[in-house]
Amino acid sequence: MLRMSFCLICFISLMSLSLVTFSMSMICVLNDTVYFIEWDLITFVSNTISMTLLIDWMSLLFMSFVMMISSLVILYSENYMLGDMSLKRFIFLVLMFVLSMILLIISPNMISILLGWDGLGLVSYCLVVYYQNWKSCNAGIFTALSNRIGDVALLMVIAWMVNLGSWSYIFYLDYLMTKKEMYIISFLVILAGMTKSAQIPFSAWLPAAMAAPTPVSALVHSSTLVTAGVYLLIRFSKAFPSWLLNFLLVISVLTMFMSGLGANFEYDLKKIIALSTLSQLGLMMSILSMGFADLAFFHLLTHALFKALLFMCAGMVIHNVKNFQDIRFMGNLSIFMPLTSACFMVSNFALCGMPFLAGFYSKDLILEVVSLSNLNMFMYFLYFFSTGLTICYSFRLFYYVLWGDFNLMPMYKLSEESWMMIYGMLGLMIFAVLGGSLLNWMIFFTPYFICLPLIMKMMPIIVSLLGLWMGSILFKYGLNYYFSLYKYYELIIFSGSMWFMPLIFTKGVSFLPLTTGLNSIKLIDLGWSEYFGAQNLYFILMKLSSLNQWFQSNDLKSYLIIFFITLIFIMFMM
Repeated sequence: MLRMSFCLICFISLMSLSLVTFSMSMICVLNDTVYFIEWDLITFVSNTISMTLLIDWMSLLFMSFVMMISSLVILYSENYMLGDMSLKRFIFLVLMFVLSMILLIISPNMISILLGWDGLGLVSYCLVVYYQNWKSCNAGIFTALSNRIGDVALLMVIAWMVNLGSWSYIFYLDYLMTKKEMYIISFLVILAGMTKSAQIPFSAWLPAAMAAPTPVSALVHSSTLVTAGVYLLIRFSKAFPSWLLNFLLVISVLTMFMSGLGANFEYDLKKIIALSTLSQLGLMMSILSMGFADLAFFHLLTHALFKALLFMCAGMVIHNVKNFQDIRFMGNLSIFMPLTSACFMVSNFALCGMPFLAGFYSKDLILEVVSLSNLNMFMYFLYFFSTGLTICYSFRLFYYVLWGDFNLMPMYKLSEESWMMIYGMLGLMIFAVLGGSLLNWMIFFTPYFICLPLIMKMMPIIVSLLGLWMGSILFKYGLNYYFSLYKYYELIIFSGSMWFMPLIFTKGVSFLPLTTGLNSIKLIDLGWSEYFGAQNLYFILMKLSSLNQWFQSNDLKSYLIIFFITLIFIMFMM
């Protein structure tokens, strides 16, 4: 009873705060107002340390979504983590996670951004290693070390901004656009955003972080942690030079393509959804690098709604099939779990961009803006091919989880009796259906005017149908058909392993330093330095002490020998 009351209190509190901040963001949008709240924390001699908060429609709206999704995740966790003996600790970690994200959102100051940024990294490590096994520990270390690169980049940004007189970057963006120092600061900020949002070559930690409990994955992959890098780049987007944006565009489109391709050859349910998140992050980064920060923020919010729902549905499925995550053990769950299957289909259709769901309003608008922009043919092809891959792996997931033959053990019990999990999913399903149109009306006062030829206007639909056809082939013949084509075997292995990125950036990075350390211990600490150092000193002292003992035990002999040696020495000297 104590657990239930604590979770319900957290749910009600966060949902109330979410409604309040959403109302305030609507007021800020209508009145076009921005508030800076600043107070002095410490004043010492002539130095002042002040805390600044940026309250505008963007920060309030993002805070509202973070608190709304986290409240439903906490409600969902009540039943999902029922067997856990330390549920309160888990909820406190989630609340610390949300608090770090809120600190990052409302901070225009690089110091307070670093506090929120590091808070996200630290708490994410604690949550990834929550189950305390070897796989979780390896994934946690890998996640933490990958994110430390971004932390170091932010520390270097703070060092470069010392000469500006303040770390509140929001005051200097227009001024710094013409300064050479801004090139270095912009590159470091983009590096930090790439590590936190898992762009190539820092993509391998995102699927590895799936070792965390599923409610944490729902929160991390929707509105916190991975979106922190995108949000930081949206805030800094005015100051990026064009050559740096072109670099980011290439990286993000390749990330989108690589993750979409890898998801079609993956069998772990949570990893498929994680690669889907990676693909959507690449889409946000790419449209941001083309100069449309408002569209990137729009897709950030709509993606948060349906991706959290998708992870919740996956958690319900995993919970019922006795913690199997391999989709080949599932199948035909639409009969056994109809409500979960309905939520699963709504979230997946929103991911695919089904008309009038949340994902349609942002994704279709982004693809039409891309068609209208001045892009080369290669980037245009990768954009739409990656969109087709999204439809492909979504329908492959449909087949394996909802439609195919049931492949679990003969003795099973599938049920939807956990009402808190159901309420959490239904709450998000409402937002996944209505959230896109609501945000579209709220954010864009003036609609985008897009005039395209008929074939380019129909390209999203054509590519979606092609992706559906490819997905149907995949689940009709299965991957064994493709593995039988030996000439494509290497290509399939290359694509399914995320371009060997986990291998390169785990073993490839750590093998040489660890081997060097082992050899240095063997050859230096336990080798030559030991032989000539401590061990050699021990042998010398032992020899000297035994010689001294011999002198002390043979007094007459010793004196006679010394006398004769001295006498001979004197005779030779004469």
